[in-house]
Amino acid sequence: MIRKLFAIALLAITLTSCSEDLMDRINEDKSNPPAAVVDARYIVSGAILNTGFSTISGNYAWYISSYTEQEFGTGNNQLKNVEIRSKNETAASSTFNNEWNATYTNLRCIEDILDKTKEGGLNAGQSDLRGVALVLKALNFGILTDLHGDVPMTEALNGNTNLTPKVDKQEEIYNNLFKLLDEALECFATGESGNVGDQDILFGNGDPAKWAGLAHALKARYYLHLQHRNGNAALTSAIAEANAAIEAGFDGAQLSVFNGVTADNPWSAYHWSRYYIGASKTVADLLSERGDMRLLAYQFDGNGKQGLGEGELGEPGNKRQAEYTKVLAYPLWLENGASPINFFSKAELYFILAEAKARLGQDATADFGTAVEAAFEDLDLCCDFGGELAAAAADYIAGLGTPDLKEIMVQKYLSQIRDEQIEAYNDIRRCKANGEEFIKLTNPKNNSSAGNAWPLRLPYGESDVRSNPNIRNIFGTGNEAGTYLFTENVWWAGGSY
Repeated sequence: MIRKLFAIALLAITLTSCSEDLMDRINEDKSNPPAAVVDARYIVSGAILNTGFSTISGNYAWYISSYTEQEFGTGNNQLKNVEIRSKNETAASSTFNNEWNATYTNLRCIEDILDKTKEGGLNAGQSDLRGVALVLKALNFGILTDLHGDVPMTEALNGNTNLTPKVDKQEEIYNNLFKLLDEALECFATGESGNVGDQDILFGNGDPAKWAGLAHALKARYYLHLQHRNGNAALTSAIAEANAAIEAGFDGAQLSVFNGVTADNPWSAYHWSRYYIGASKTVADLLSERGDMRLLAYQFDGNGKQGLGEGELGEPGNKRQAEYTKVLAYPLWLENGASPINFFSKAELYFILAEAKARLGQDATADFGTAVEAAFEDLDLCCDFGGELAAAAADYIAGLGTPDLKEIMVQKYLSQIRDEQIEAYNDIRRCKANGEEFIKLTNPKNNSSAGNAWPLRLPYGESDVRSNPNIRNIFGTGNEAGTYLFTENVWWAGGSY
């Protein structure tokens, strides 16, 4: 009897064990394995796409396009409030909350790649993959700090272990940006390749040389941002890094995953769904003064090529026009959902060289010409001019003659009208710090009886204003909330944070 009871008990234990093992296997989601076993290369494509959609594009760029007057905010909604410089819109922590959260979420994913490529990690030794992640990390943090000033960085990506990260000073963030990019360049120099492959949707094949070129280009951008702080030393470094990018074969970084049918450029998708973007008289006047053919691509009235250049222009700050819907002229390239997103354009790289050389008293003519030509080619492609616009570049450049610093900055501003408004915003603030006004902003609402209404930086995201006291202490509360945006420059433009 005892033997029989023992056998029954043993059978029950065995059945229970088998049942638990079986249930464990049944409960496994084969389509969604745990993050720990996912190859880091499969995170790369999402990190690139999210950088383009949520950080380079989105509300950051759309709102800034009104601040820089490169586009006109219309549609009787948010962009109207931006256009008339409503402080309730500009200074609200809710305004850029989605972009703030999306950028930090993306950075956490990029940090996963870096964790997996460390010694002992799933992708240890894959230096090319690590280098790509380091460049993306520098690019995303660079935009965050350029737009917001001091932001969480060193403690920001630790997940639930630290929900109230400290706010790092912009000067230290910039030091870290250079460290990230220098490490990336060391990774690419190892010669390791093939670990990114077709997950690289920016350059197409994970080529370390192309990513090294982007790393050098970003270093050139960041050194130029430091010109007000570090003077000629920053300019010399910017030239060296820009030349290094060219030597690496860099000719621009564009995200070209859109077909205009099932996948649209975010600017086009936003235009078609909201109609909040109009053509600005500030840009049109600059183009018209120069007899610039790009006016045909900028001032479009929606009636086909016969109507090019005839639509009503938005006058910055005009409340009546800001309340319009589908009335103003708008840039023709918004009709092309297949237009790529510029992560870093060829034009920007050569404008960096031209500006730095001009400030140092060197001949900038050749670099200036290459930059303007690249800008014409970009618009020709995105507006389907069939080479007509690009072909006009040579005569146009010859007519400009030997460029001075002002014309270099005006042409850079004009080259940025398609989707590089963030960098235009950086340039305007940087030049203002030097006491320079190469771009005359005409919106009368930029200043009011209550003081400046043009933001010197953007507000933090609401999620952190509410939950992180380190952010809330800077942002302020009550009537003081967000008011510093109109009085305090970011550090590289002469401010303290």
